[in-house]
Amino acid sequence: MGDFDLIVRGGAVVTPAGLVKADLGVAGEQIRALGPDLSGAGGEVVNATGLHILPGVIDAHVHFNEPGRAHWEGFETGSRAVAAGGGTMFFDMPLNADPPTIDAPSFRLKLAAAEKKSVVDFAFWGGLVPQNLDRLAELAECGVIGFKAIMADSGMDDFACVDDRVLREGMKRAAQLRLPVAVHAESEPITRQFAQERLARGRTSIRDYLASRPVTAELDAIRRALDLAGETGCALHVVHVSCGEGIELIAEARRRGVDVSCETCPHYLALTAADVEKIGPTAKCAPPLRSAREQGTLWQQLLAGHVTTVGSDHSPSPPDLKENANFFEVWGGISGAQHALSILLTEAHFKRGAPLSLVSSLLSGNVAKRFNLPETKGRIAVGADADFVLVSLSRTMDVQEDDLYYRHPQTPYMGRRLRGRVVRTVLRGRTLFNDGDIVAQRPGRLIRPVK
Repeated sequence: MGDFDLIVRGGAVVTPAGLVKADLGVAGEQIRALGPDLSGAGGEVVNATGLHILPGVIDAHVHFNEPGRAHWEGFETGSRAVAAGGGTMFFDMPLNADPPTIDAPSFRLKLAAAEKKSVVDFAFWGGLVPQNLDRLAELAECGVIGFKAIMADSGMDDFACVDDRVLREGMKRAAQLRLPVAVHAESEPITRQFAQERLARGRTSIRDYLASRPVTAELDAIRRALDLAGETGCALHVVHVSCGEGIELIAEARRRGVDVSCETCPHYLALTAADVEKIGPTAKCAPPLRSAREQGTLWQQLLAGHVTTVGSDHSPSPPDLKENANFFEVWGGISGAQHALSILLTEAHFKRGAPLSLVSSLLSGNVAKRFNLPETKGRIAVGADADFVLVSLSRTMDVQEDDLYYRHPQTPYMGRRLRGRVVRTVLRGRTLFNDGDIVAQRPGRLIRPVK
């Protein structure tokens, strides 16, 4: 076969069709050969005996908050955490950066920061807010992966929520631009009313916060977003769905011909509302963690194949923003990008018997397909980019502060034992992470959707 820059020998390759025992031959940043006992020499040879090889995780939902709030996370620490978790690419959300990514100048600021600091590849969501409908085309020209809109208060003054009128118009324009709209689906009127009622009575506990964002608020917003997507012909992606009923609505709309996909998050699959009371502010998010019963219906929908992707919704903050006796005032966001793969392996594969191919599809293959990434991304095949992760399914790990790559070492998974340890992460043929350490600082690249 000729010589390679890298040969990975003896691993079990996870493909959509199942496991394949094969060697990988890498040259010129791409997989050039895939098969048993490859001949030829390699500049580097990795023994993967006993390990599983999956496509690199593509986390389609992170908030790295740069430019402007790198002290919350930033591309340097955030991308290193992604790599440590087996990730080779992320999609950064437009809000929480300062300025938010709502026009071409703000896109260019973010791109300059990411090209300088990210160790993995990346894409950017553009914002869809009331004041930037006329800027969506320029964001598309810049190369955004799609547009993010929030149907409830974002908590950020510079990223307003959308009403149905704005969302309808934004979807019309996104459809013309052939880009999807992602929505945070919670009803602003419902959540605002329930919060105000509790705050007026001085009720500010964890339970009061959870009760102020019920499943009904999520379902109301999902229904409205689905109706607008069907009306406009826009491709819709509903992010961080926390309940099985929401997934069921989306699956039914898909059967009716609506172009819709959905994401859930590791924290909804691994944690419940009871954990928020035990763990405290690091487990606050919106939509909030749900009851064990709701979590069970979410798992039913995922195992039935109705969930499209799993994204971490990594949304960190400085520790002081997590400290407030009024739980409504605590920053709502979970730090989880580093452990998305291991949590899915633990919860889906080991606890519920889901095939590794499903885990891989949710974290890589489906992401690449849904968001029209180049065919070189999200799969292990000859001609694909050599983006993959080596995992030991026999090894466990305890989530510890010293092992976290986040700028602020906080996560609701602290102390949790996970099965499936990331051994090595490879981006375009070069090892980024190896058995506990970041070993290369390869500059990441902007990946644009293929239209």
